[in-house]
Amino acid sequence: MSHVTYRIVRHEDGWAYTVNGVFSERFPTHAEALHAARRAAAEQRVPGQTETIEYEDEKGRWHTELAPGRDRPETDVEDST
Repeated sequence: MSHVTYRIVRHEDGWAYTVNGVFSERFPTHAEALHAARRAAAEQRVPGQTETIEYEDEKGRWHTELAPGRDRPETDVEDST
């Protein structure tokens, strides 16, 4: 099972959370960014429906896979303050 960590950081004169180097929108307060990160982390753990997905890899090849809806990552939130 994969693991995703949401990190609370200072960003653009405010606060944001990051996941794998990608920033969320900016929040004016630390508390708002923390609340948003906790909500996003919780939503990512919710099971969905099993679906067929298609994607292109870095070499331009297309793949088709079955993505089980119960295959959700573990998540946590790290606070930098």
